[in-house]
Amino acid sequence: LKAEAIGCDAVSVDGFECGGHPGEDDVPNFILLPRAGEELKIPFLASGGMADGRSLVAALALGADGINLGTRFIATQEAPVHPNVKQALVDASELDTRLIMRPLRNTERVLVNAGVERLLEKERALGDKVTFADIAEEVAGVYPRILVDGEMDAGGWSCGMVAGLIHDIPTVQELVDRIMREADELIQVRLRQFAEA
Repeated sequence: LKAEAIGCDAVSVDGFECGGHPGEDDVPNFILLPRAGEELKIPFLASGGMADGRSLVAALALGADGINLGTRFIATQEAPVHPNVKQALVDASELDTRLIMRPLRNTERVLVNAGVERLLEKERALGDKVTFADIAEEVAGVYPRILVDGEMDAGGWSCGMVAGLIHDIPTVQELVDRIMREADELIQVRLRQFAEA
């Protein structure tokens, strides 16, 4: 609502399943998107868990004006990241993300790896006494090591639960065309069955 109040033309609404920083309220898109639709007067995009035509149709049904893909676009041919990153997304399941930095109230959803496990062990051991300095080795400056150099165990990098729906590394054009084709088929065939029943 603040973004709308200061004049933003549209906003991205991120559900708890998103990669990166989901906030501290843990509200998934099936609740968050309808609530956003009830409150916002400006257009909004659904973010978090968006991967395919099913995501698009569901987001539209829940009140969004479109979808925002983050993690899914990383696993495309054009994404300027190391091939190890793309393959890690294809290999991951929806159970392979972790929430880090919760004690610092700066929660981030990341793909699990050895560096993330080290960080989580530090958080468990230190409890509410953990500071950013305690975990800096696993979060500060690790993005170039992971995304450019392909060092997959360097530490935490943002990844949504949608990784479980990523099974290939298409071109961006192939991915967008597939999303639109799947959405059209869902609307024209599956949903039409309900309307005609």
